[in-house]
Amino acid sequence: MLNIFPKLAYRSLLLLDPEIAHNLSIVGLKSGLFSSYVKNDPRLKVEVNGISFPNPLGMAAGYDKNAKVPIELMKIGFGFVEIGTITPNPQEGNPRPRIFRLINDKAIINQLGFNNTGYHVAFSRLAKIKKIAPIGINIGANKNSNDFVSDYVSGIRQFFTLASYFSINISSPNTPGLRNLQTGKNLERLLSNVMQTREEEREKTGKSVPIFLKISPDLSEKELDDIAKEVLSHNIEGLIISNTTVSREGLRYPVNYAKTGGLSGSPLFSKSTKILAKMRRRVGPNMTIIGCGGISSTQDAIEKIMAGANIIQLYSAMIYEGISLPNRIIRGLSCFLDRENTSLDSIRSTRTDHWANQEI
Repeated sequence: MLNIFPKLAYRSLLLLDPEIAHNLSIVGLKSGLFSSYVKNDPRLKVEVNGISFPNPLGMAAGYDKNAKVPIELMKIGFGFVEIGTITPNPQEGNPRPRIFRLINDKAIINQLGFNNTGYHVAFSRLAKIKKIAPIGINIGANKNSNDFVSDYVSGIRQFFTLASYFSINISSPNTPGLRNLQTGKNLERLLSNVMQTREEEREKTGKSVPIFLKISPDLSEKELDDIAKEVLSHNIEGLIISNTTVSREGLRYPVNYAKTGGLSGSPLFSKSTKILAKMRRRVGPNMTIIGCGGISSTQDAIEKIMAGANIIQLYSAMIYEGISLPNRIIRGLSCFLDRENTSLDSIRSTRTDHWANQEI
């Protein structure tokens, strides 16, 4: 169990500048300060796309951008970790300050802009570790790239031998023009190139790595139709729903409306869950969906699965709820299965209609 000192140490990070606090939390994990042995309940094991997840809760992209602590995150309870977003070349991202805590709303607004140390550094780190659970690679495009699509293709090639799955991040609101890849011919070209590259690498290595497309929660019904059509026609293995939102829907405190950037945390839960359920209806029962956005409790995790998620992710909630949150959630899932005498498969998609029928 995580003892009281690490809990207090982690909570004290809220007193610091958000980026300094984030970097210190990475140092704390690396040093073993926050580590805890977590025994996974075999009933929580999930198999999707040939990958075995010891439990359905993952760390979302954005926390471990540069592949510094994936194993340490698994040791505090996460069943998988998604590193990144990583771009081909290092980039500083947008000017500081660029992370804003909305403490009363338990939310975050970020304007980061894919700050990371690039493919080479992340690859070198990942090549040295022994995985104890799946590691997804979230790839993006450099802000000054002449061809966003070529950046994603190079990411597939660079990390193919190391990735458990790829997350194609075309939905960050902080890179100008990136979200345009979610629409029309742009999406068709992207998916065609990504899938062709995946097949070329599969033939070389004998390994098949699933491709998941990470989409925005700020999409219309027509845009959801178009995305569903493209991912189905290109045989994409899955979707990650969703990224941050530019909407300020759900914020209770008006002072928080002024900041630009992507909103994450509790206010995103409803919006992202509606999109998840609507896409589950569109793509059918067999495509993998990773539910992400606003999860801060066991009940939230259960609701995402009931809406149609196969597995789930969180990040922002850990800033407010502490480093023991993933362990608490997976223990809560076990208790839920005991209490209801059920399984994850039995509850999955049982509330898809409830969420999908709501307006966005």
